[in-house]
Amino acid sequence: MAKCDQGYLCVICGEEVEHIEVSGLYLRYIIGEVYVEELQAQPEHHISCNPVLAQFIVDKDFEPVFVEGPFDKRELDPEEVKERESLVTRGWKRLLEVKNRQLSISEFPLD
Repeated sequence: MAKCDQGYLCVICGEEVEHIEVSGLYLRYIIGEVYVEELQAQPEHHISCNPVLAQFIVDKDFEPVFVEGPFDKRELDPEEVKERESLVTRGWKRLLEVKNRQLSISEFPLD
């Protein structure tokens, strides 16, 4: 496959990020950590390849992720963890909605 025929490659595992619902870059865009004009310049990664981000998704349809060490959410302030879990989980659900409804990029971010 020609490079131009490939999607974005994960900077962590090197594999193609084939679907938007597994995109760490677009999750970060949806939750406001990346601006639209930065999307082309920011590195892509699978959500699962970034456990520090993935650990905050709390949903029965998402395999729980645990981090050991200083970024383990179990070691952080419980109130901040609760807020981060709410934001990142809402963002992940929005990724699923983006795919299912085929929304335009300007409609991706959370309100």
